[in-house]
Amino acid sequence: MCEYTAQDYKKGQPRWCPGCGDHFFLASLHKAMAEVGVAPHDMAVISGIGCSSRLPYYVNTYAMQTIHGRAAAIATGAKVANPNLCVWQISGDGDGLAIGGNHFIHAMRRNIDLNMILLNNRIYGLTKGQYSPTSPRGFVSKSSPYGTVEDPFRPAELCFGARGHFFARSVATDNAETVEVLKAAYKHKGASVCEILQNCVIFNNGCYDPIYNKEGRKKNAIYVRHGEKLVFGENNEFGLVQEGFGLKVVEIGKDGYTIDDILVHDAHCEDNTLQLKLAMMDNESGFPVALGVIRDVEAPTYDDAVHEQLAEVSSQKKYHNFMELLETNDTWEVV
Repeated sequence: MCEYTAQDYKKGQPRWCPGCGDHFFLASLHKAMAEVGVAPHDMAVISGIGCSSRLPYYVNTYAMQTIHGRAAAIATGAKVANPNLCVWQISGDGDGLAIGGNHFIHAMRRNIDLNMILLNNRIYGLTKGQYSPTSPRGFVSKSSPYGTVEDPFRPAELCFGARGHFFARSVATDNAETVEVLKAAYKHKGASVCEILQNCVIFNNGCYDPIYNKEGRKKNAIYVRHGEKLVFGENNEFGLVQEGFGLKVVEIGKDGYTIDDILVHDAHCEDNTLQLKLAMMDNESGFPVALGVIRDVEAPTYDDAVHEQLAEVSSQKKYHNFMELLETNDTWEVV
């Protein structure tokens, strides 16, 4: 097996604004690709339209920038046509959840073996600052000068509602965690959704400031690890316990709570109730933002099922190629 480095997957000079989260993510993707060890010619990176969707130009793999919102459709075709291809689908929150929303949920429902990356900056950056499907209610933008009157999509909610089996989240500036999340997505057999939180330095700078640096994440985020206690804080002094049908933040060692009371993360549980509660936590509600692999459950994949069905049907037919098909019907000899 060949050993690869991040350099083997690099191509071109990225044309994003200085400080854009896309730069951070691209570096993590190059590193993750090298660490999973799949040859560049066995990978494809497919995107739609948007700032994030320029990414295929900067990877030394098969790559294609498609039309707006259609990345999942093209990626599905590529994977079904060539099951041995490792397919990375790159979309922004606008491309993936607005015009591409239907493709997103149906890729989840079908459980196609794609690594679906959602770069979420809560804004349309390429078209100069309109609010997106993930912009919060009241958000002021060029297309909502008095504030939006809509509630946003929350990607985890869509993924889980469409019967998704893998959901992970990372912050673009957190290189080590992003690499681990991408590697976990690659290892998962089926549709993997990785939500990458990133600032748009021009039109929505600071939208993730509470967790955008290491110090902020210690206070305002929780790294979830399968089989480990759900603890967080600068000294892991806080934890999550179940209270009724919800979660509660407690300080370990106070009010009678001990480490034994803290929940253990189970990413492999088929019932997604607690996983969804983790994914929906936010700082505005007094909770830490969950980072890492939140859900990772095995299930049959669409692409495997299609090829198994083709093999089964083919085995029962009298013909297996075009000439045999012709010979199964009545024939005439033209003299």
